[in-house]
Amino acid sequence: MVFNKSKKTENADLFPYYLKTRGLVKQHITSFDYFIGTDIKKIVSANSTLKSDASTCFYLKYLDVYIGEPSSEEGFGVANGKITPHECRLRDLTYAAPIYVDVEYTRGNQKVRKNALIIGRMPIMLRSTRCILSKLKTEREFADHNECPHDPGGYFVIRGAEKVVLMMEQGCKNRIMVSRNSKKELVCEVLSSTTERKSKTNVTIKKKKYYLKHNQLAEEIPVVVIFKALGIESDYSIMTAIGEEEIYVAAVGPSLLECKQMGIITQDDALEYISSKVKIRRIGQNPRAVGPKERMQHGLDFLRNSMLCHVPSTTGVMKAKAVYLGLMVRRLIAADCGLVQPDDRDFYGNKRIELAGSLLALMFEDLFKRFNQELRRVADTHLSKATAAPLDIIKHMRQDMITNGVNSALASGNWSIKRFGMDRQGVTQALSRLSYISMLGMMTRINSNFEKTRKVSGPRSIQCSQWGTVCVSDTPEGESCGLVKNLALLSHVTVDTEEEPIKRLLFNCGVQDVVPLKFSQIHDPKHFLVMLNGCLIGLIQNPYTVIQTVRLMRRCGHIDPFVSASFNESSRSVLIASDGGRLCRPYVVVDEDGKSMLSLEHVEKVKSGEMTFDDLVLNGVIEFLDVNELNNCEVSVYEKDIKKGVTTHMEVSGAGIFCVS
Repeated sequence: MVFNKSKKTENADLFPYYLKTRGLVKQHITSFDYFIGTDIKKIVSANSTLKSDASTCFYLKYLDVYIGEPSSEEGFGVANGKITPHECRLRDLTYAAPIYVDVEYTRGNQKVRKNALIIGRMPIMLRSTRCILSKLKTEREFADHNECPHDPGGYFVIRGAEKVVLMMEQGCKNRIMVSRNSKKELVCEVLSSTTERKSKTNVTIKKKKYYLKHNQLAEEIPVVVIFKALGIESDYSIMTAIGEEEIYVAAVGPSLLECKQMGIITQDDALEYISSKVKIRRIGQNPRAVGPKERMQHGLDFLRNSMLCHVPSTTGVMKAKAVYLGLMVRRLIAADCGLVQPDDRDFYGNKRIELAGSLLALMFEDLFKRFNQELRRVADTHLSKATAAPLDIIKHMRQDMITNGVNSALASGNWSIKRFGMDRQGVTQALSRLSYISMLGMMTRINSNFEKTRKVSGPRSIQCSQWGTVCVSDTPEGESCGLVKNLALLSHVTVDTEEEPIKRLLFNCGVQDVVPLKFSQIHDPKHFLVMLNGCLIGLIQNPYTVIQTVRLMRRCGHIDPFVSASFNESSRSVLIASDGGRLCRPYVVVDEDGKSMLSLEHVEKVKSGEMTFDDLVLNGVIEFLDVNELNNCEVSVYEKDIKKGVTTHMEVSGAGIFCVS
């Protein structure tokens, strides 16, 4: 394609250089690299200690985990460390690398430390950091390895077959969502997700009373009882936690009266009631045989660690959970009274795209916990008997459990994880090699978990939030119409980034921590909520100060370029997002004088190779915006359409709204 040299098309000249730098499958490789470099360490760290009920002296502790270089097992104890993807295709092998762990454990009365123990094998994505192809530069080197230099990678070789993990649409995690269920009833739900736990908390309405529903509870519990168990005993404090306005006080009144009729006045009364409703799952033990003290401990553990598990309560003070629960009830009341509209599940700001890295993290977490359960069972069996030889637990580590679990999921495409209630089919598919374009089209395809046989128009319709991130024209015919989509050429899917630097930045901007404040200050019209990835950080009086500071630090390169900052007027909150799975795309920054930050000199430097597209992002000339932040911006398609003081960004290229196929 040949562009004119006029100033109107200088942005479009960057289009091919964006594809050269980022590529069309960059999100798959980045997601897998994050999994093997960071996510897998978090999973092992969250399940690092293994103890036995049969002996208090025994323990097994994982010190570190890392992925080795790709290799193949040629025989018992013999490994080929120079395996290539082409050889795996020819010999029907899996292109995988060993998973090494460093452990410390007790063997009898001795403390033993072992390094580089193999607990399984992880399939390696082609062109990732662990792949041998990532180190090749010239076409000659690719030819020596029988690989095409134009092959983008981003797929696996499982038992000789090329398998690609399709992107999947999912709802937001750790966000308050008010919507209607299958019975057309309003429900406020939060899907909490941390490295240690994952749970779903719902607040429902029944006969004008509010109840909390959780998968660990045998039945629904009145919300007021939960507040009292969290330490908010006063009825006035409970009302102020939800809102002091007349409409909220009137809505909470029946629930307060119900709690009083149940005879629950103090925190101990509420804990005793909740403990009787918590499901206790113990293998080989009758739940009814659990004593009152242990049952009370299970109730406390439910409140601290299971309910709203993404809200921290490390010091034992559960006020942050009470504040968050108050926000959930307040949002539900506001939607029920018609003050705000329920959340749109089809809006792309309320969706996340699951990539290969996040799906493999879920599978590995489940398999690793099962691996530890097997070791715990072996330890309990051996330590409960009087044996002459001490137990050496590392001799009972089976590599096949993790290896076969991951390989079977990638080979069959069936992602079944009972722990998280996940049962999906068709997650992976054989890579189409009919043409180069068909391969790229499959790598950018997005699938939906919505049942394709249901005749519902909402999830199939074109959303205005799809502009520029999802192709508006490419979708199959038949029952998959509107449910199977393709990424646009300029769209990018984010991966998780660290939250601590962003938290420090927010507190330096004047954000007040919410825990020491009174409930009445939280809902004061002068204050605005500051949320980071769905978790309440604090309050601020001037929300635009926080947003401008975050954007300035992002353009200066001090924080990740994919961190977004937006303002939600209906919930009176500043939304900061750094989680993975958000769809975003690049835009040219326009200053306050109405001038584009991208000059002809920048374009010429990119063409000559002095700069790359990523350099423009680091210099603040171009920035990535997700769907939520785009709602707070004014974007012009051409430079002639820029309005001084109004326009904030400009399109890089109008052709980027379509997909590759």
